[in-house]
Amino acid sequence: MKVLVTGGAGFIGSNFVRFLLANSDDEITVIDSLTYAGSKDTMTDFAESPRVQFIEGDICDRELVTSAMDNHNAVVHFAAESHVDRSLNSSDRFITTNCLGTNVMCDVANELEISRFVHISTDETYGSLTQGSFSEKDRLEPSSPYSASKAGSDLIALAHHNTYNLPVIITRSSNNYGPFQFPEKLIPLFITNLLDGLTVPLYGDGANIRDWIHVDDNCAAIDSVLRAGKTGQIYNIGAGNEISNLELTEILIELCDRDDSAIERVADRLGHDFRYSVDSSLVHDLGWKPRIDLHSGLEATVHWYRDHETWWRPKKA
Repeated sequence: MKVLVTGGAGFIGSNFVRFLLANSDDEITVIDSLTYAGSKDTMTDFAESPRVQFIEGDICDRELVTSAMDNHNAVVHFAAESHVDRSLNSSDRFITTNCLGTNVMCDVANELEISRFVHISTDETYGSLTQGSFSEKDRLEPSSPYSASKAGSDLIALAHHNTYNLPVIITRSSNNYGPFQFPEKLIPLFITNLLDGLTVPLYGDGANIRDWIHVDDNCAAIDSVLRAGKTGQIYNIGAGNEISNLELTEILIELCDRDDSAIERVADRLGHDFRYSVDSSLVHDLGWKPRIDLHSGLEATVHWYRDHETWWRPKKA
């Protein structure tokens, strides 16, 4: 199969390319505009693979997307602006890339009669809840410009399925962590700060709860959806690792050989959702289950950032 991966120089996208190279004989084309969060050094280990072609470009560029997508069987669409804090201060870029870019991708995929179109989304589109778990049929109540733009892109993709019969499948995963994550996100930011002897900025009282999934588990789930998912279906992907931000911080402090004096309490984020939780029964029915427990995954992630300072330090600067 020939697979077009958008955002393949970013965190989850590059790890998905690695997953395909290790677990399939697929040929892969990567499109990435190489913004601050996507870079060539994230692809160093697979850039020379004869099975990978890289195209630098913007998914809003219809001509480029058409040329890149031609003769492919499937699209896995990761490319997106994805950091909530940035969206609070600069929402235009999020709406443009996430909504307009997704529309271009869907339009072109329909014209070229792509057989599978997997659109990568987030559990943040559902908003917050205090108990229970979101199912794929729950209403969307996004709280930030980022999550609103992703909810919009989901609806755009589904509209292309309903109107034009584009074979769209959507995944909504919980919070990812693991290697090659840009150090503005909570886990890599905290790890790199702790390794440098700095404090870590904990929002509010730290009681907000997230379900953390290792990126390798998410990539395996996405691959299951790509191969066996039902078109027109949404698949939640969670690992059942719900933990408060304070508890997570304390684990990272221990793994980095620091103490609680490293915690710096800061004002809470605007519109900060309290808790995310998703019911992953549908993706479990495809035969997928998470394999990496949270503590082992976090320990491995700390080791990765210890060993790859030359990757993250220039980005953090």
